[in-house]
Amino acid sequence: MGAYNREGQLTRVVKASREQERERNSGGGSNESTQQRQPSDPNNPDGADNPDGTKAATLPPESRRDLTPFPLDPQFISQPVLSGWFKDQIWKQVILQGLSVREVSASLGVEMSRVAAVVRLVEIEKEWKRINKPLMRQYHQAVMNMLPKTLWNPEETTEENRKKTKTHESINDLPVHVATGQQIFLPTSESRHFTRKDAARVFDAKLLPADDRVPHPELAVMHKEVLEELSDEERKARAEARDASEEQKRKVALARQAKKEASIKKVDIGRFEYRFSEIKVDDAGKDGRGLKGVGWRYGVPLMDRSRGQHKIPRAVE
Repeated sequence: MGAYNREGQLTRVVKASREQERERNSGGGSNESTQQRQPSDPNNPDGADNPDGTKAATLPPESRRDLTPFPLDPQFISQPVLSGWFKDQIWKQVILQGLSVREVSASLGVEMSRVAAVVRLVEIEKEWKRINKPLMRQYHQAVMNMLPKTLWNPEETTEENRKKTKTHESINDLPVHVATGQQIFLPTSESRHFTRKDAARVFDAKLLPADDRVPHPELAVMHKEVLEELSDEERKARAEARDASEEQKRKVALARQAKKEASIKKVDIGRFEYRFSEIKVDDAGKDGRGLKGVGWRYGVPLMDRSRGQHKIPRAVE
């Protein structure tokens, strides 16, 4: 709403028209080229449609005022959303080309959770089309016209062009771990080389360093290799070795999951599916509370509510 005036005209179009009229009256500048780029009628600023449903680049660039949907809250800025063509390209790369979610996220600059959500939503949309379920296309088009969009650019798939263009969002933000919520002051010597791995061990002995906890640790490794001034051949060889290692780990995990699923006996009765797994009594451990025992999952109560159990520590260690 902040992008329009009281007459319902797009503010930046009205401003561009006034500047164009002022330049024409002053008799300077290339008026013909400006006239072709800017719409002459502020009441009808729409141009031709692109293949993905967005408007063609006939309007002036959006400013901060255009991205403020609530006039009384100028601090709220609308974040861009993925265009329909961009979502289709993500679905094609994951489903048709067989790329992993991590690879698509790193190449297109979209967070991994968003890539997975886009693939699921596009699958649902295609399933609805297959069963002839009606879609709210007019409502979708109206909402998309009001929001800023990240358009698909085929040239961004190369590394050089991706550095020049602005990505959709930050894809390598460090998630906040529950163990890092406390404030710790650790005295150490000045001569000690204190790294991120040492900092992680201060919070928790099993906590991974920040370089390993980010969504894309391979990007941090690649940046280190650039700082080490390695040649392109060496960096390419290391990247291929990392990809092969990750592919081997993925195959091992899939084989382990398939073996686990094969060991489960399934009985499908139509509405439900019963699953029976082979167990051993010794898996529960000597006290009957082992993690592999079925009682741990199906309701063996803890001892914290039994009589005679001391819940408050009686000694300070």
